Amino acid sequence: MIKKIVQNLTLLIDKLYPDKNTVNQNKKVLHTILNNDLYANLKDDEQEILFGCGCFWGAEKGFWRLPGVITTAVGYAGGEKDNPSYRDVCTGLTGHTEVVRVVWNNTKIDISDLLKLFWECHDPTQGNRQGNDNGTQYRSAIYTSSKNQLTKAIESKKSYQKELEVNGFGNITTEIENDIKFYFAEDYHQQYLAKPGSRPYCSAMPTKVAFKDFKGSNFRLSDKIWLNYDWNISHCILRGENTPIDSNL
Repeated sequence: MIKKIVQNLTLLIDKLYPDKNTVNQNKKVLHTILNNDLYANLKDDEQEILFGCGCFWGAEKGFWRLPGVITTAVGYAGGEKDNPSYRDVCTGLTGHTEVVRVVWNNTKIDISDLLKLFWECHDPTQGNRQGNDNGTQYRSAIYTSSKNQLTKAIESKKSYQKELEVNGFGNITTEIENDIKFYFAEDYHQQYLAKPGSRPYCSAMPTKVAFKDFKGSNFRLSDKIWLNYDWNISHCILRGENTPIDSNL
């Protein structure tokens, strides 16, 4: 009986999410909104980081709108299998979580600003779950690309934990590690919410607790930028515009 259920589930996943190869990294692929190459090498004033905060469709849109973000891409990280497909990750057996790769210009936005959006846009206390989505692939995670980023991520977690406790939340379960390999997701997942006919969906469940400050922070964005995110509105990310927020605010 169990074997038959597994077989039927596999057939359903195969039908909904056909196994397509990720884009060849030698090929130039432009971001649907930002028009920058998803696979371009980093410039001297650019950095990258990976964020896992529930379904990567909604998470990616939240980050591509921030001024100073060069490009975003969705994919998989933190697991054991090389080059996993969405179908593989959906089983929950590969150990990967859905993540957003964010590349930003260090002179225009700081990791502090990115961490603010990360902590506020979902509930980092839910463990292997975000909203109605259950499984290790939906766990909260920060995968840094330098020791300096790692230090700031840890300090930001300590700070936000205090704010959450004051507001009645439990312990943060966010996984924070450095130098974790990223695998690009299939074409049809990239900037999904900006594509015609996409299913408007975001599993994130914001705590509505503001992220304030942390040791070593260096916020660059003005307070007005954050008015474009209102976590009191159900599915705030989905209701916002696709275009980047005006950097002059």
